[in-house]
Amino acid sequence: MEIDKLVRENIRNLKPYTSARDSYLSGILLDANENGIGSVIEIEDIELNRYPDPAQNDLRKVVGNYIGIPAKNLFFGVGSDEVIDLLVRIFCNPGKDNVITAEPTYGMYQVACEINDVEVKNVTLTEDFQLDTEKLLANTDAQTKIIFVCSPNNPTGNLLRKKDIINLAEKFDGILAVDEAYIDFTELGSVIKEIEKYNNLVVLRTFSKAWGLAGVRCGYCAASESIIKYFMKIKAPYNLNKLTRQAVINSVNNYSKKDLYVAEIIKERKRLKNELEKYAAIQKVFDSDSNFLLFRVPNAKNIQLKLAEKGVIIRDRSSQINLENCLRVTIGNKEENDIFLKELNEILK
Repeated sequence: MEIDKLVRENIRNLKPYTSARDSYLSGILLDANENGIGSVIEIEDIELNRYPDPAQNDLRKVVGNYIGIPAKNLFFGVGSDEVIDLLVRIFCNPGKDNVITAEPTYGMYQVACEINDVEVKNVTLTEDFQLDTEKLLANTDAQTKIIFVCSPNNPTGNLLRKKDIINLAEKFDGILAVDEAYIDFTELGSVIKEIEKYNNLVVLRTFSKAWGLAGVRCGYCAASESIIKYFMKIKAPYNLNKLTRQAVINSVNNYSKKDLYVAEIIKERKRLKNELEKYAAIQKVFDSDSNFLLFRVPNAKNIQLKLAEKGVIIRDRSSQINLENCLRVTIGNKEENDIFLKELNEILK
């Protein structure tokens, strides 16, 4: 597939801003109007008075080595939300092109499109929350530039079938964006290695979930080199600060701790599902490949509000397609989960 033909004409022709650090990263740096004396705070081995490398070489190398993807195929943003926004801005002409989402799913795909004045066509998942590839493809037209899917899906929690994702990548004449924010919580199903075969595939990841870095705000995507070059072309010159980058690098170098956290979350997920299934009032607890559980219970909104009054905060997902009376609870630590179960039991009596 010729990616350049999918890109907005003004983006193809854009002359990107050239920052001082695009040219030089070391030496007597008197080119960027920085404070050469120093920063008002000091953090060991981080020169906060100097701009970071706009090419993201540090992150691309460290994370690339960890996940087995070449550095040239990676781009990092302020959370995966920035990646989503940039995808829409690269490929979709405002007021002309459209995007398809597989609902119910993560709401930021829709928000990013609305901000950029891009039409969104919602195609419903199957009854078991899988992709209806025929229906998705049938809803595409000449102006459909991106299909967004989330696997494991938020808020349903299930992994999408890999064969369905590959089928879309093969048949769709546009960009297929697969959001793998929760992929660490399952041992199966990642399509990140498939970027080597399908140059229209973009796989999104984040450090906010399994890595416990939600407050750091760092996400990334893996894609063909041609797509990554467009990300680098239109991003803000220094979109990720040095503190964020160092936090991510330190975390990747300590990946074994992340693995322990993931194992504990999966253990608690199984326990919490077993306990919730004992409640007669709960109609269904859905299977999950993520760090949360979706369950259906009568008067869901009322239950969510009563839990909030007791200081236990979960999400009401009832407004989304096919999720009437559904609540989503994140898997917390054992103490938090026990409190949730106790308070829920009191409400459901």
